[in-house]
Amino acid sequence: MKEKKHNTIVTNRQAFRDYHIDKTYEAGLRLQGSEVKSLRAGKANLKGSFARLEKGELFLYNMHINPYEFSQEEYNPLRPRKILLHKTEIKTLEVKSLQQGFTLVPTKVYFKRGYAKVEIALAKGKKLYDKRHALKEKQVKREMDRVLRHKK
Repeated sequence: MKEKKHNTIVTNRQAFRDYHIDKTYEAGLRLQGSEVKSLRAGKANLKGSFARLEKGELFLYNMHINPYEFSQEEYNPLRPRKILLHKTEIKTLEVKSLQQGFTLVPTKVYFKRGYAKVEIALAKGKKLYDKRHALKEKQVKREMDRVLRHKK
């Protein structure tokens, strides 16, 4: 069976710059009806968001979803949202996130078969010299590509 492409709504590009991504998990999001409509309209932001374990449950903090303009109900756009994962996955995330330096960061939000999904990454923070090294590698690669392109 072919896997359908998912419809990416928002990505957290800052997470790839600031963290070494170790492993990613696909999880569901528990949302209100008007939040789903806002997500479908692409009115969300993951900048500065993070996930935290509380009493055996996983919550997403600081994900901003603009209120739907035609909605009758009002909600806090930055409210914590529950992340839906299997218990075994939550246990493995709990063990790994307790290790020094690991954190849970959302990398993207998308729709898959009509359901809102979030990709949670187990990540370790980069040091400043790591960021500089990655930037230098990117510049060297760009320069080499430019030189090879002009030789042809």
